Amino acid sequence: MITLTEKAAQHVRNFLTKRGKGIGLRFAVRTSGCSGMAYKLEFVDEANPEDLVFESHGVKVLVDPKSMPYIDGTELDFAREGLNEGFRFNNPNIKDQCGCGESFTV
Repeated sequence: MITLTEKAAQHVRNFLTKRGKGIGLRFAVRTSGCSGMAYKLEFVDEANPEDLVFESHGVKVLVDPKSMPYIDGTELDFAREGLNEGFRFNNPNIKDQCGCGESFTV
């Protein structure tokens, strides 16, 4: 299961409204970075047949089956710190991550 905090869900809703289209947020992993895997987020206009779909605070999160074992149980938060803002990933599967926080291993 993938969940969003209320702040993250509000951010996604606002962005989809500004964008004028979209059904939700795609959450996946890709091979990258110094620790092996990195998160990938993108707004989606339609679901793929194999997508797993979760809904949290009224926002759909779509996940491909290959990414699910690495991110199952993750909560996405959205935070602003000074001039920086972005998603924070609370992933219970992480064994290690790089110092910059961009990549991880499970």
